[in-house]
Order: sequence, then structure tokens, then C-alpha cells
Amino acid sequence: MLSRTSQLASAIVLSASFLGAAYAQTPAATPPAPAATPAPAKTPTAQQQRMADCNKSAEGKKGDDRKTYMSSCLKGEAPAPAKQLTPQQQKMKDCNAKAGEQKLTGDKRKTFMSTCLKG
Repeated sequence: MLSRTSQLASAIVLSASFLGAAYAQTPAATPPAPAATPAPAKTPTAQQQRMADCNKSAEGKKGDDRKTYMSSCLKGEAPAPAKQLTPQQQKMKDCNAKAGEQKLTGDKRKTFMSTCLKG
């Protein structure tokens, strides 16, 4: 009877011989395929062209205004009209412009804005 060590050694030798036979049967590297000619440049689809046009016309818009504009433009809808300022927002804008013209800062600006917005 064979000892445990000799059985293990026999198994290693057999597996190595099978591995060598399998490795020897792998195919040789194939030569690279000839280079294909480059494909002609693709023309943009209608949707890609619309996206490019909408992007161009949306210059200067940011945030939600741009999102809204792009959404309606891509759907082919007319752009939404610009939001009108409320009377309070218009008054704030006017007072802010006047304070800027006078180059007011700090407490003087705060006092001016308060007086302007009340009046």
C-alpha cells in the first residue's frame, strides 16, 4: 500500500502533466485584423439639431429659467413670457438702483432703503 505522501505526490505529478497538455493545446496568437477605413461623419438627427439650436438661443439664462426655456424649446412650444415683477419687487428694484447710484453703504444704505420702500 502507498503512503499518504506518495499518493499526494502522484496526484501532483498527474495534475501537472494534464495542465501541461492543456496549456500546449491553446491556439497560437492570431495576427491582427487589417485596419478598417474610418466611417464618414454622421449628420446630426433632428433632435440633436433642435438641442443645439435651443442651447444657442438659451445663452444668458440660468437655473430654473433655463430649465423652463429648454423644456418648452425642445418640445417645440413657444417660450413662456417673462415673469412680471410685483409692485413691491419693482419698488425694491428701483430703490436699490437709486441707492447704488448714490454709492450708499452700511447704515446710510439701510436707512435710505427703509425710507424709500415705505414711501
